[in-house]
Amino acid sequence: MATSALSLTNQLCRFSSEVHFLFINKNFSTPKSTRLISHVWSYSKTTRIPALHSANGYIKEAIEEGEGMVDSDKVRVLKQKIEVLGIKCDDSCFPGQYYHLLCPKCKGGKTMERSLSFNITQDVDVAMWRCFGTSCGWTGQAFADSRMPIAGVNKIFKVKSSKQVTPENVVLEPLGDKLIAYFSERMISEETLRRNAVMQMSGDKYIIAFTYRQNGAIVGCKYRTMEKRFWQEKDTRKWLYGIDDINEATEIIIVEGEIDKLSVEEAGFRNCVSVPGGAPQIVSAKDLPSIQKDRAYQYLWNSKEYLDKLSRIVLATDSDTSGRSLAEELARRLGKER
Repeated sequence: MATSALSLTNQLCRFSSEVHFLFINKNFSTPKSTRLISHVWSYSKTTRIPALHSANGYIKEAIEEGEGMVDSDKVRVLKQKIEVLGIKCDDSCFPGQYYHLLCPKCKGGKTMERSLSFNITQDVDVAMWRCFGTSCGWTGQAFADSRMPIAGVNKIFKVKSSKQVTPENVVLEPLGDKLIAYFSERMISEETLRRNAVMQMSGDKYIIAFTYRQNGAIVGCKYRTMEKRFWQEKDTRKWLYGIDDINEATEIIIVEGEIDKLSVEEAGFRNCVSVPGGAPQIVSAKDLPSIQKDRAYQYLWNSKEYLDKLSRIVLATDSDTSGRSLAEELARRLGKER
């Protein structure tokens, strides 16, 4: 992991002065007697890349700093309560982390997917869960004290039908010389622009059109002016930009914008996608909403079949407050255990 991470970082620094990396690896494990301590990398041109240590090393450092151990009695009580409800959580589930488990209510549907998002809070007072299966929505909480568990089903909302998008009804044309020069200044080649079908709005020489495609067909379009004003085609289904590039991937990079994705590709990494929307200012303090209500992150749920098979996800967002908040919100939904 160290070699690939350093290689990625060194190449990406050509295109961004400040990039925030959060590695999610579902093969990462720690001893059962201690809690999982995740590690976030921050990188800038003026910051030294931190050396990687083993999981034991991070845990040892945390204990030496006085963070202490989790309350094993509370953990045992919580696990006993959720087992009565059918939730199977073994000793690899650590407080403060989100896990994808098999929902005892819907059994994961026909595909038996792990659609139940499960979390024990860092203070080990509450265990929370929510099933993101489209026909389920089971949610609840169990408490380490004498209170009884609370469980129920969220209302399932109908999904609004999506607008059909074609090159004709969005009226696009190939990039002109001015916009090609604009990308060239950012070290993005015409070959990369053609491969990603970057176009411009017809009749206006200065509006970039990033076409979103699935299986080669256009499914959406995001526009960008030279003054950095953005908008998207209305009533289209939201996807990750560059979704076809991760069709066969087991490890991917998620970045904050379309130009970031093109820059990462120029660095030699095609297994990269970008989010279609902006970054939040802060991390939400609320529990994760149901899939139907999770409007801002619908692109993740729409891309679920691509994301579920991945062994590792690298979140390479901007290192400002919004970028870090986006990385945290993505990690909450994708699962920090991977």
